[in-house]
This record gives sequence, structure tokens and C-alpha cells, in this order.
Amino acid sequence: MTELGPVAWPPAPVRTERLVLRESEARDRGAFIELFASPEVGTYIGGHRSRAELERVVPGRRPGLFVVDLGGAMIGMITLDRRATGRPGQARPEAGQVELGYMVLPAEWGRGYGAEACAAALGWFADALPGEPVVLRTRTGNERALRLAVKLGFTEVERFEEYGAEQWFGVWSSSS
Repeated sequence: MTELGPVAWPPAPVRTERLVLRESEARDRGAFIELFASPEVGTYIGGHRSRAELERVVPGRRPGLFVVDLGGAMIGMITLDRRATGRPGQARPEAGQVELGYMVLPAEWGRGYGAEACAAALGWFADALPGEPVVLRTRTGNERALRLAVKLGFTEVERFEEYGAEQWFGVWSSSS
């Protein structure tokens, strides 16, 4: 059992035309630090973190975290985490639905890697937990993320204020 329910973790790597979604490894540490320290990425997640702080607390292996690998190097990450009940934005408040999150290094923006990786993660999730919905929250000011949410098939459920900004909240289901 994992945070995702009765899903064995880590799964076998998920391969797309250009990418591999895989478990995190020690060699990914530098890319994690670069990702979380990036001011460009921080714009959309409530601010970047200092490299000194990240040297102490960089994320490691955990259920629901896929590294997005391009040619043997980490270029981003995908997360599938249970959304805490009681937070704004709930498609099924009683169930603690799974929330999709993603980040890609700014040098790789605009190449479709985020869409490709998210679609692969959703496909894996649909096979692992058929019929279970996935939710996504993003700032309404993040136009790229909003376009990607719609492209992936998320349907807007509501908007609300969180983290000092208006949030767009949508739901996706493999059965729709």
C-alpha cells in the first residue's frame, strides 16, 4: 500500500516517444536543486527556494514521484499525491483524490515535454487505478498550465483563493 492506495511502488519505468518516467535516483540531486531554486519555476509555485536550503532537504524517492528523464538526464518531475481533505478544491471531499503536479526545467519549456510526461503519468494512473479521478490546481495567471490542463482533458470545477493567488481547479477521469 502507498499514498496512491493499492499500487506497488515504484512501477516499471513509463516510456514515451522521447521521455522516460522513472523513480528518482541519487544522480538526480543536482537537477532537483536546479528545479526548486529556479526563479522562473518559483513564479508558479509560490517562490523559489535557496540552494543552501535545498542542499539540506532535496526530495528523494517517494511514492507518487516520477522523474522526467530525457536522454538519461532529469529535466523535470511529475507528482501524483493525495490531496489533503479540508483544502479548497475538492472533487470528492470524502475521498482525498489524487492531484497531478509537474515541473520542468525552464531550459526545456516550450518543447512539449510537460504535456508528454503528464499524459504518460495519467495513462499509467488510469491503468493502475481505473476510473479514479485526478485533480489539478494551478494559478489562473499561469496561462501555459491552464492550456495544458485543458489539452490533457481536465474540466474546470471551480476557482478559489489559495497561496495568495486565484487558483483554477479541474478534474480528469479516464472514464470520461
